[in-house]
Amino acid sequence: MHEEIFLPSTYTTGVPYETFGKLRAESPVAWIPEPAVGPWPAGPGYWAVFRHADVKHVLRSPDLFSSNLGATQIRDPDTPEDLAFVRAMMLNQDPPDHSRLRRIVAAAFTPRAVRALEDTINTRARTLITSALHEDTDFVELAADLPVWTLAHIMGVPDSDRRLLYDWSSRVIGYQDDEYAGLSTADAGSMSPMAREAMKYRPTTTRPDGRPVNPRSYTALADMFAYAHALAAEKRENPSGDIMSRMLEGGLTTQEFENMFFLFAVAGNETLRNGIPGGLHTLLDHPAELARLRADPSLLPSAIEEMLRYWPPVMDFRRTATTPVHLSGQDINAGDKVVVYHASANRDETVFPSPDRFD
Repeated sequence: MHEEIFLPSTYTTGVPYETFGKLRAESPVAWIPEPAVGPWPAGPGYWAVFRHADVKHVLRSPDLFSSNLGATQIRDPDTPEDLAFVRAMMLNQDPPDHSRLRRIVAAAFTPRAVRALEDTINTRARTLITSALHEDTDFVELAADLPVWTLAHIMGVPDSDRRLLYDWSSRVIGYQDDEYAGLSTADAGSMSPMAREAMKYRPTTTRPDGRPVNPRSYTALADMFAYAHALAAEKRENPSGDIMSRMLEGGLTTQEFENMFFLFAVAGNETLRNGIPGGLHTLLDHPAELARLRADPSLLPSAIEEMLRYWPPVMDFRRTATTPVHLSGQDINAGDKVVVYHASANRDETVFPSPDRFD
């Protein structure tokens, strides 16, 4: 039961909620082996955390469970240099470094900027929906366009280059999912001169031994970082008042800007492009709840919360123990990987009385 939680093949038929339920009851913190998967070598194993209270505790205790020591993905980076690369990103930092970057980001998203962004997103969403009313449309593709367009708007990326954000995100996800690896949609002929120059640094997609290049390295995303570097220089010389310009004015270094660009382009894109279709799929599977929402749009905020609980776009996150710690009957050593499973915590019957019901 334990090993299957790690194996990607387990999830091809859906999230193993029944298995999660058994683990919450019998092994709320369990040691999970990391066998070799395809070309990827075996790992040392990790502690998996399944109960809501324990997940919450791990995520709220950076002094005990670090985002920075080993980053936030289960699989370790390939080299010490790759680890240093991912540790520099806000997602993989602990206080006080994380707190400083968070203050810069929060200051850029002023109430006025958020209101303007909300109006812009609403207009774009209506345009996308209107364009799809009179023809057959794959909603997954439609949903993918909205976050890409929004992120391009936030970062000041020209419309001619916005599909590059989709491509970079697909490359990172495709590192472990072949279905995404080939989703290239950018048109080189319509790119800006800045983008065409950055594309000169686009790396090969495989190593000499045939293994995919791990995108969690500066070299593997050299074209994206070349683009981000040029964009930062442009915004420093000609600040446009967009959110990323304000971040640079707020104290981001060029390297921090490049890392923030990566975080926005990949994490900000992939979660929404999967979460939006997941939310719609859930509503269509529950027509009574869809009817309630249509009848009373004021329910939308709570409906979104419930969609994210019922169909989480992020399955798990890793931390690394900073010190020996005891958690739900298990003694965890300093340096051990600790992985929290949101998909399990969101179905914890001690928190949600009817966890498998969408309500």
